[in-house]
Amino acid sequence: MSLNVKTRKVDNTVVVDLSGRLTIGEPVLLLRETVRVQVNDGHRNFILNLGDVSYIDSSGLGELVSLFTTVRNKQGDVKLLNLTAKAKDLLQMTKLLTVFDTYDEESKALAALAKK
Repeated sequence: MSLNVKTRKVDNTVVVDLSGRLTIGEPVLLLRETVRVQVNDGHRNFILNLGDVSYIDSSGLGELVSLFTTVRNKQGDVKLLNLTAKAKDLLQMTKLLTVFDTYDEESKALAALAKK
């Protein structure tokens, strides 16, 4: 199963709904291109909804960090939404839970971005 990516705009935030496997190759490239297009269109706030992501490999993790860095360098922000237990464990083991803000409710992530 590959990765499905859907974007929707809520106020001034782009919500990226992901489902499938975030792994090396096409899935990582698809996510990178999706966010790159949005950044080039002037969007700066992103919520990555990972609730339906069944697996993240090291390339997927690297891409999350890369996207975070790219968006932050453009004075934007990235929040993670609906982490699965596996994803939360992975971020905890790699100490990335200290980097990313994570939320269980989209409304709370949107409110955090609205304060910026």
